[in-house]
Amino acid sequence: MRELGRLWLAALVAGASICGGPALAQERLTLRADVLLYGDNTEFRNPFREGETIFGAAVRAAADADITPRLTLSLGAFGNQRFGSEKAFEQARPVVALRVSGRRSAFTFGTLPPHRADAPTGPDRMGPHALLPPLQRETLTFERAYEAGLQWDFSGARIGHSMWLEWQRLNTAAHRERFDGGLRASIRANDVLSVPVDIHVVHEGGQLFASGPVADSAAAAAGVLVAPTVGRARASVDVRGLVSRFGPDRSRPSLRRDGVAFFGRAAIEREGWRGHVIFWRGRNFIKDEGDPNYLSVRRGGVRYRGTRDYAEAGLSRRFTLAPAAVLDVSGRFHRVEDHYEYSYRVVSVISVGWKVR
Repeated sequence: MRELGRLWLAALVAGASICGGPALAQERLTLRADVLLYGDNTEFRNPFREGETIFGAAVRAAADADITPRLTLSLGAFGNQRFGSEKAFEQARPVVALRVSGRRSAFTFGTLPPHRADAPTGPDRMGPHALLPPLQRETLTFERAYEAGLQWDFSGARIGHSMWLEWQRLNTAAHRERFDGGLRASIRANDVLSVPVDIHVVHEGGQLFASGPVADSAAAAAGVLVAPTVGRARASVDVRGLVSRFGPDRSRPSLRRDGVAFFGRAAIEREGWRGHVIFWRGRNFIKDEGDPNYLSVRRGGVRYRGTRDYAEAGLSRRFTLAPAAVLDVSGRFHRVEDHYEYSYRVVSVISVGWKVR
């Protein structure tokens, strides 16, 4: 896992070097505000996941200084407020980010970019990095709206990817350090057929203090995505095979679990509407930060030894309020083994900027 982290870091640094290049100096300052309003309600309680209401707002205000046409420095503040909380903010952090942009790629060092208004619609694609829900649950977008580390985004004619390494916690006498890294990539054969790849790793370790076990959790998904245009609608069929490796304590190899799974998703989109269905079968699939509805772990932490089945059907509607302001409303029905439940979600993303010369 340590070697994988080093490889991830090397790839991100390489991305920074690719983005960079000679550029002329300029003077431009943009005051920017990014707001994420979220309301997520899961009206269920099953053997794998608790029902929960997540209701609040994440606000990021910063000044973007364009040092050169390719180099931007952002300084500001971030706050995440949970409605009804006794605290003004559940989390408050500084925003410090350096962004290096190239013709086809961008490298961010520091506070990672916020959730964007042009992110894919649909509650099943709303995770922090749009990974499959079994790898990283969507509600982390609200619970952990602030992330900091390194990120490299690339968009080419045939290949596109987002690669990141994000620190969550330092290694202290009280606990191990914690970070996650991932890759979301797509290899396009043509306008209809592509090969999507998702990889996500969560690691707890550190060498300064031996405060708890060294833990690893990794999973990968790859398959085929077919997305034809049918009349005025856009249809898609996404079929993936997944593997996982979960090791809660490196000193106890007997606790390690390797899992496999199948993920299938069909969707159709037209004029802001999107309907989707998901089918899942997994065995021993355990993933830190994954959606518990998919995982082979019961709420109390006991491993589920059979084959896990899960399915969902959802309908969502995106309202474009302005070029950089959207409102997404969605509802879903879930089948978790023999439990039938529902959930709904309302999310609004607004990004505004004022140029100061």
